[in-house]
Amino acid sequence: MLLIKKTDHVVAMSITPDTKNWTWVLERPCPECGFDTRTFPREDAGRMLRENAQQWQRLLADGGEVGRRPESRVWSPLEYACHVRDVFRIFDERLRMMLTEDDAQFANWDQDETAITERYGEQGPHQVADEIGEAATALADRFDSVRGDQWTRVGLRGDGSRFTIESFARYLMHDPIHHLHDVGLAD
Repeated sequence: MLLIKKTDHVVAMSITPDTKNWTWVLERPCPECGFDTRTFPREDAGRMLRENAQQWQRLLADGGEVGRRPESRVWSPLEYACHVRDVFRIFDERLRMMLTEDDAQFANWDQDETAITERYGEQGPHQVADEIGEAATALADRFDSVRGDQWTRVGLRGDGSRFTIESFARYLMHDPIHHLHDVGLAD
């Protein structure tokens, strides 16, 4: 249950938790957003992250209605932006682990719980825009540092999903691109 502050009281609004295993995006295009993770050179991950962050920053700079949900059970653009920022932060830490640890093991992340505890819907759009830029830059810089055989280093998610740094980059790129589609900013 997500709590949204409305005037001087709090209203509970349910968001259906996303429990899908999205690793299938490594095998075929996404039918919703159209992005095919197999179509970009892995070395472009950093550039793509920076460009994606700029789109989020432009959206948030407009202010206005970014905190308004299109439907009570669908995140607002601001909530999606907060999620993308946190994805960038978590993936940066996971990429760091993959580069420095053999068979890095990732702790589970409950994105829906994070949205509730961090009160995504109440965060300031301009601050979130700045934080997306910072998080995307850090992650992009780390991807830009990956060389040669490092692309084959392994990380393991708690559900047993196995990633190389290359598949990790491809899997990651779908998320912020898909969420731009969710908020009506198809790439």
